[in-house]
Amino acid sequence: MKTLRPLLTEIRACRICAAHLPLGPRPVLQASSTARLMIAGQAPGARVHASGVPFDDASGKRLREWLGIEADTFYDQRAVAIVPMGFCYPGKLGSGDAPPRSECRENWHPRLLPLLPKVGLTLLIGQYAQAYHLGDRRKASLTDTVAAWREYAPTHLPLPHPSPRNVRWFKSNPWFADDVLPWLRKRVAGLLQAH
Repeated sequence: MKTLRPLLTEIRACRICAAHLPLGPRPVLQASSTARLMIAGQAPGARVHASGVPFDDASGKRLREWLGIEADTFYDQRAVAIVPMGFCYPGKLGSGDAPPRSECRENWHPRLLPLLPKVGLTLLIGQYAQAYHLGDRRKASLTDTVAAWREYAPTHLPLPHPSPRNVRWFKSNPWFADDVLPWLRKRVAGLLQAH
């Protein structure tokens, strides 16, 4: 039986795609076999690369507000796993960050995810996480996938990225705050209370 701790040590020492990372490798994730909530995002941004703390930015603040939890709970790996599609900052592409590199989900995810048996809800933040975790069940667009959230609940919840860059999306889709976020807060509270 594989255990999580040695695998996390191996992941944090990973250098598989070092030649392609503009700031070098610095895998950022948190996980525990007791985690009840898993956050599957895209990849760390430059600020998170610098701090080594997942969601240590404005996106993280908004995400914690969505979840209705404080930072101490969010960063308690015994309760919350943070397993992005890419563990290292992939660099810039155009006006935003480059897509997460595929090496993590190819090499690490198949080994890591089975070691998180108590996860009751996985948040799928952005199109890359939705593509990986939902496969053919994903809709034609991110908005359509998020709008169909009830099809994936209660074990998965597709979300837009909580980035300040998405403010226009939030304003154009008021149903997200009205319908999705209340369900999300209630589900998270129930999972973490059972922890």
